[in-house]
Amino acid sequence: MTDVLIAGGGIAGSALAILLGRQGLSVELYERGVFPREKPCGEGLMPAGVGVLERLGLAEAAGGAEFRGVRYHFGGQTAEGQFPRTNGVPAVGRGLRRRHLDRLLFETAAAAPGGMAHTGTRVDAPLVEGGRVTGVRVEGNERRARLVVAADGVHSALRHGLGLQRAARRRRFGVRAHFRLAGGRTQPPWVDVFACRGHELYVTPLPQNEILVAALADARGLAEPVAQAFGRWRRAPRALAERLDGAEQVSDLAGTSPLAGSARRGFVPGAVLLGDAAGFLDPITGGGMTQALMSAELLAGHLRGGVPADDDWLVRFDSERRRMLRDYRMLTRTVLWLSDHPRLAGRLLALLGDSPALFSHLVGVSGGVRRLLRPLPA
Repeated sequence: MTDVLIAGGGIAGSALAILLGRQGLSVELYERGVFPREKPCGEGLMPAGVGVLERLGLAEAAGGAEFRGVRYHFGGQTAEGQFPRTNGVPAVGRGLRRRHLDRLLFETAAAAPGGMAHTGTRVDAPLVEGGRVTGVRVEGNERRARLVVAADGVHSALRHGLGLQRAARRRRFGVRAHFRLAGGRTQPPWVDVFACRGHELYVTPLPQNEILVAALADARGLAEPVAQAFGRWRRAPRALAERLDGAEQVSDLAGTSPLAGSARRGFVPGAVLLGDAAGFLDPITGGGMTQALMSAELLAGHLRGGVPADDDWLVRFDSERRRMLRDYRMLTRTVLWLSDHPRLAGRLLALLGDSPALFSHLVGVSGGVRRLLRPLPA
């Protein structure tokens, strides 16, 4: 019997497969798509996620364009939040194309000891016997494992199949496109966020003088086609319009909705939800990829020495994961609330512009290198 069966070969699933294979466990990894693939995503990896890539030994191969923090723009105001220093070294994030990062992680997982990795293969449903998940049905065939990991994304089929789905409260959507800047234009080392009425724009630096422009918006009240709205939105902020002057769009517009997914629980006997499948509030604070890597590393740590015979460890893992992500989720809820109250958001941005240390701390929370009420231990 396989030790661990993973549904979903994205960031969380592939990273977990790499770690478990290196720990000597047998792993089966199933991904319904094929690589390379495009995915609607902000593509900004925060410092804590960069740290996981470094520990995996994949940071150099992943590459990316470094950014040192986040700049918020609202109503003519701009505030810069630089990632706080960690152990005396400036923390940096990286802009990474998902089609490159996902392929790198999956191929590394496929080459890991004791691993079997399959693309173009759909996991249909969980197998439940005596109140315990004992495997999954893959393309009509039963595959059994000591532990099943549902890492199949925000729209997780396994989460639905296990009865753990909870309806999202907000109906927001996201769209994105890539642009190659005109020759001679330099890349500022920031993720730029343009907070506008009814939507936000995120601009992430990428390698080869490319940038990602992503928009997050409320689906209510949109009175024009999404492509038309995106074109209008990206031309509205003067700083962004100037940056895109003469740029070439190098990817099709792609989108996703809803942006959030929620789970009633993060695990059941014999199975655990991982990454977006475990619940994701909203990408408004940009930590999705980082959370996936951090959660995979945490889960792998609980499986050193093999899959425990009892389920007590699942309770401990889920509790640790919730503590690890609690401050980030609190920050995300606050930013979502502020997006509905633009006047207060403007006042807060003015305050943060005058308080760079405070803004740096909050950006560190979103980057996974600070706790909300106290610094992370060195």
